[in-house]
Amino acid sequence: MAERSPLDAFKDVLSGAARSIARDAEVEVGFTADAPHMAGKAIKVPTPARTLPADQVALARGFADANALRLRHHNSRLHAHAAPTDATARAVYDAVEQARVEAIGSRAMEGVRANLNHALDLKLKSDPLRRARSADEVPLSTAVALKVRERLTGQPMPKDAITGMALVDQWIEDNAGSDLDALGLAIDDQRAFQKLAQAMLEHLHLVEADTPPETDDSEPDDQGEDEEEQQEEGDSGEDQAGDSDMNAEARADDTGGDTEEGDSEYSDDFDADSDAGADDMGEEGMMPVRPNRPLSDLPPGFDYKPYTQLHDEVVTAEDLCDEDELLRLRGFLDQQLTSLQGAVTKLANRLQRRLMAQQSRSWDFDQEEGLLDAARLARIVIDPTRSLSYKIERDTEFRDTVVTLLIDNSGSMRGRPISIAAISADIMARTLERCGVKTEILGFTTRAWKGGQSREDWLAAGRPPLPGRLNDLRHIIYKKADEPWRRARKNLGLMMREGLLKENIDGEALLWAHSRLIARHEERRILMVISDGAPVDDSTLSVNSGTYLERHLRQVIEWIEARSPVQLVAIGIGHDVTRYYRRAVTIMDAEQLGGTMVEQLAGLFDED
Repeated sequence: MAERSPLDAFKDVLSGAARSIARDAEVEVGFTADAPHMAGKAIKVPTPARTLPADQVALARGFADANALRLRHHNSRLHAHAAPTDATARAVYDAVEQARVEAIGSRAMEGVRANLNHALDLKLKSDPLRRARSADEVPLSTAVALKVRERLTGQPMPKDAITGMALVDQWIEDNAGSDLDALGLAIDDQRAFQKLAQAMLEHLHLVEADTPPETDDSEPDDQGEDEEEQQEEGDSGEDQAGDSDMNAEARADDTGGDTEEGDSEYSDDFDADSDAGADDMGEEGMMPVRPNRPLSDLPPGFDYKPYTQLHDEVVTAEDLCDEDELLRLRGFLDQQLTSLQGAVTKLANRLQRRLMAQQSRSWDFDQEEGLLDAARLARIVIDPTRSLSYKIERDTEFRDTVVTLLIDNSGSMRGRPISIAAISADIMARTLERCGVKTEILGFTTRAWKGGQSREDWLAAGRPPLPGRLNDLRHIIYKKADEPWRRARKNLGLMMREGLLKENIDGEALLWAHSRLIARHEERRILMVISDGAPVDDSTLSVNSGTYLERHLRQVIEWIEARSPVQLVAIGIGHDVTRYYRRAVTIMDAEQLGGTMVEQLAGLFDED
């Protein structure tokens, strides 16, 4: 009988400990090269080296313990039922709940506390809190979760968090200090704890005090049924305008589970898929489809405008991240590339063969001049009176082409979807470069949650009505069309950076990518959009019509498809983009993205 490896033995130990903590015999722990996550009762932790270094062992134990505690002490239906709709509030709400379940384990078991602390220390090394230089740069989800951990367990603040926490600590204490003190009294009662957490969100001005999320004393299963009824009511009333539309859409989004575009930066690695398994959410970062509206909803005189463009930015990856961190993030992306590279590379090679076939050369034989046709020299030997035969090479028409990949960098893409998008873009860029096709890779998001400097300017101006787009755009250039892939490859790792993915304003992003394509000299220009949802910016939609951003997106798409020489194609991940784009495909699993990109591009070239 073959001797078992130390890794297998360690996995058995982790599984046994997780089953014991969760009090569930069906819990299993496995290793993964991807980001740690949980799907149902399957816990995936980072794969340690074969020598089982102490720090990697403690890290794996920390993730396994955190997820096992969540399985035992967390009710996902109850959590989702009372979750706020605002993205920042939801992120804080999720992080505080994760801090609660971890605090229960830390207070009861010393070994679990040590494992969780080690995992937290490693996570903070890449958290935006560590790099924050002002209060605006501090992720509230991380800061509030650390304050809750401090109150519930009595443990000091981690050293890597002290500098960043100093920027917001007094503000949190002034607004929610009494709420933090009260949380410890309800640590073992999730329903009571979340009511206190909701009050804390009000005092931190993250949700409106006059419309708190409601809970009742019914069983969680009943609550799930009530929530489904609310979703149906929201969908049936989607023709209504204004804030009622947004409430219905937000309510529909929140019925899916814990993973949301505003998911906690503090708890993402711990609970990314824990509720997805229970609520059929699918891949990490996926979210339910928002209601779509027909083009007939577009009023003829609809006029989109930004409130201000002073704070918008178009940046390269190097502007947002230093060289060392880009290389580290690229290394993390390369780890995930190993599990997907085989399948996607086969598809990319198929695309390359199809493109190269279209560029293949042909010959005209028996010409009076040109290159000597050596294959017909035998005829001269047999019959010297025959003249020499020549051939002329003729190129088939293959139009000079540039392809732009525009990737949604919104919060709902976090986790598996954004990783696969980055990997697929990386492989497509390499493949097309080998075929002589220029490729540009762009991303779009916003600089801040809840409006940023644009909203501050609007507030200072006295809140004028209908201000238009009310957030600071961030458009990112990962790879320029004329830049070789080898020089830009490290930039794609930026998509893995914590805190980068925020809101998505698709209409202006399409116009930006389109304007860059129009300025190119290539004869053929292709724009491929990869997105997982309708445009969402809470700051803009809170002061304009609930369909303001979506209507602008439809206008932009219609204009490009009808009047522009740019060929537009879209891929929706878990979202029906066929209602927006004439040429589009929807995939329900992010794993399909690489193959779908290849087929869509190949289809465009085959049309010739």
